[in-house]
Amino acid sequence: MSKIYIASDHAGVDLKALLVNRIQSNGLVVEDLGPDTYEAVDYPDYAHKVSKKISNEPDNIGILLCGSGNGTSITSNKWKNVRAAICWNSEIATLARLHNNANVLCIPSRFVSAEDTIDILDYFLETKFEGGRHERRVNKIHIPTHLI
Repeated sequence: MSKIYIASDHAGVDLKALLVNRIQSNGLVVEDLGPDTYEAVDYPDYAHKVSKKISNEPDNIGILLCGSGNGTSITSNKWKNVRAAICWNSEIATLARLHNNANVLCIPSRFVSAEDTIDILDYFLETKFEGGRHERRVNKIHIPTHLI
């Protein structure tokens, strides 16, 4: 991971700013793809911005925040090479990386505290993919052409 891309909808602006500061304080490179106001926006627009980056740079990390985490996760998972996971605590964040090799963290901003958000981020970034039996499973996530 050389770069982290982050975006939110209007519900996640405050937590996004908190995470940007945390990422920068850890000496990591982060690119904030917006928004920076509380004006209502459509979460897919921002999920697509981050997901396009990760689709083209799958070794980097994306972070998305929206009210429930569902909208950004659903949108993000439409992109090739993206494995987006909704994480509402540090244990789920750990398992998303460890077992699913998730590369986009989706946080439900209306359901987590600022303190929990920092923990979720830290565990997500610190945990490495376990591989092994999980690699076989992760490799089956894409839709095989024979099933289309």
